[in-house]
This record gives sequence, structure tokens and C-alpha cells, in this order.
Amino acid sequence: MDYGIETRCIHGAENLLKDHAYGALSVPLFQTATFAHPGVGRSTGYDYTRESNPTRAELEKIMSALEGACDSLACASGMAAVLLCMELFSAGDHVVCTEDLYGGSVRMFDTVCRERGVEFTSVDTSDIARTESAIRETTKALYIETPSNPTMEVTDLRAMKRLAERHKLLLIVDNTFLTPYFQNPLALGADLVLHSGTKFLGGHNDTLAGFVCTSRPDLAKRLRYLYKTIGCCLSPFDSFLLIRGIKTLAVRMERQQSNALLLADWLKRQEKVRSVSYVGLPQHPGYAVNRAQARGYGSMISFHVDSEKTAKRLLERVKLISYAESLGGVESLITYPMLQTHGDVPVAVRERLGITDTFLRLSVGIEQIDDLTADLAQALEGEADEL
Repeated sequence: MDYGIETRCIHGAENLLKDHAYGALSVPLFQTATFAHPGVGRSTGYDYTRESNPTRAELEKIMSALEGACDSLACASGMAAVLLCMELFSAGDHVVCTEDLYGGSVRMFDTVCRERGVEFTSVDTSDIARTESAIRETTKALYIETPSNPTMEVTDLRAMKRLAERHKLLLIVDNTFLTPYFQNPLALGADLVLHSGTKFLGGHNDTLAGFVCTSRPDLAKRLRYLYKTIGCCLSPFDSFLLIRGIKTLAVRMERQQSNALLLADWLKRQEKVRSVSYVGLPQHPGYAVNRAQARGYGSMISFHVDSEKTAKRLLERVKLISYAESLGGVESLITYPMLQTHGDVPVAVRERLGITDTFLRLSVGIEQIDDLTADLAQALEGEADEL
């Protein structure tokens, strides 16, 4: 049966509950490193948790069902998932990527990957012509974030797929912000989809995780080999927590998006807020493209205030909202990207992208919306403290 995505969040593609001992509704936690063999040359299907584990396998089946993948690999963190993906490339290979990327990805590309001889060109991938002009003979992939972190730029994935096909490139998409609940890049032609499962998929700011999903059996085979060799697997207990988190993904995403729409509109009307970027606002330049390729807008907002003093005062005065570095959980979090998530991005690049001392990123949670607006109002309107 072709279940709806809300049902797949809970049950996966199949009724996986039938496979649980004693009819357990929750997935059993196989907290073991190794499995005994029933005989010489025989296996239960599981030998060693670095390679595979029943709890993690169920999580991976659920992610494949959500993303429409032939295989998904659950990794120890989002950055572990990115590094696993980068293992597909060799010295001399070139990747064209979105210029506004999560700072951890930029750090990895500029250090670890470049030291191994992989080259990167960062461009505004919302500009199709500019993206194509960056492609070289050695280019092997397009690496896309949409919406991007933290400035919320939107890239047309169908257009990127046409470029990838024309130049015989892999199309890699980081789908962390919208999750498979709102966007399915594989259905739009992507070869690989990445997630920081730490964020919306886990949903409770208590677990590190990452995913690589693919619709191509050849890539799945290669990635599985690299996965067991590198040992970047997600632990059984963290897999258990991710399964539990994904069960409520649909209801969380709907509530967070509803709050974000109201909060973005409220921010636009505040005297000390100079600009608001949220892909759910019709005036956002990527609004139409996002609507054409996604079922929603998510709950990430970025905005500029009138001064550095206002930005720092807001960060230090919020009470309900936490000044913290992550995103995607049930709790609302506010981040200062220039010092936190994008502190390793060169200053000139940050400033060109608008990631300045007046720029803030807000991950909207599921709290009561009036409480969120009241918290931001008191933080914005309060008298300046000594900083």
C-alpha cells in the first residue's frame, strides 16, 4: 500500500511492527557491538554493529521510505554524512556548490577536502547561468543547499538536474531545512540527499545524527562499502531516538511552519528590524521556485536588525527563546551566525552574503506564538545593557 507521508513517518514503507518481538510497538534497542554466528559460514544477517544493526536498519528503512530512496545510511552526525559523501571524490575532482552553505560544510571543503586535492567553486546557484559557467572539465558534482543556511536562498532543483545531466554530474542536495516532509529532492532528480538528523528529524535537540540517501543502487553499494570501512555509523541508542523523533515529524513541521509564518510577518513590522528572509513570504525572491518544488516553507527565518548593539541586546535579553547554535527542535533558538555557525567562513565572503554583525538566524519551535512574539518584543524594546 502507498501510505501517506504522515503514516510513513510512523511506520515506514511497510508495517515494520510485524517484525518486532512480542508485538512491541517501539523498535527494540539492540545495544550490542557484535552478534553471534549460528554456525560456520552462517549469519543472522547482522555480524557487527559498525556494519549494520537491527535498530539502525529500521531507521534507515524509514528514511528511505520518506525520501523515496533505494538506500539510506545513518551516520554519527550531519558532518559525518557530508564527509562520507565526499569520499566519492578523488584528487583533481571539482565540485560546484551553493555559495551560502552551512559553515561546517565550508570548513570541511576548505580544509579536509582541499588538502586531499578536491577543488570547490562556490556560486549563487539560484543563478543558473552563473552555475553553469563555473563547471569545468574536472567537475564531478553540484552540491546544493535549498533553502540555504543561513540566508535562505532558493535553488531550482529541476534546473540543477538539467545541468547535471548535460554535464554528466552528480546532483547532491542538503535537505536539512525542509526535511522529506516538505521536499523530496530525489523525486526532482537528485542522486544523493543529505540531512543533519540532529535538526528537524530528531526534533528535540538531544541527539547527533546524519543521513545520506540515494536512489541509485550503484552509489548505494559504493557508499555502504565506505560506510563500514570508515565506521561513521550511528549508534543503536541514537538510532532509537531518531526513530522516536521522526514519528512526530509531520505534526512538528506543521506547527513550526505555522509559527514561522506568523513570526516572519510580525518581524517585518518591527521598527528595529531592517529586513526579513523567510521563503514562506511571497516577497521572498525564491518563493515561486520553492512552491514549485516543495510542499512547504519550513521554520527557518533570518533577519537584519538596525545595529550591532540591537543584535547583541536581543541575544542577551531573550528569555523563552534560547541563544544557541543548533536548529530544528521543538524549542525556538536564535543564532548569531557570524560568531557561531559561520565563524570559520572568511570575513569577506560572510559580508558579501550579508552575514554581518546585524544578521540573526531564528529556528522557530512549537511554543505558543504569542509567547514567542512577546519574548522578542521585550528583547528588542528593552534599554541597552552594558555589553
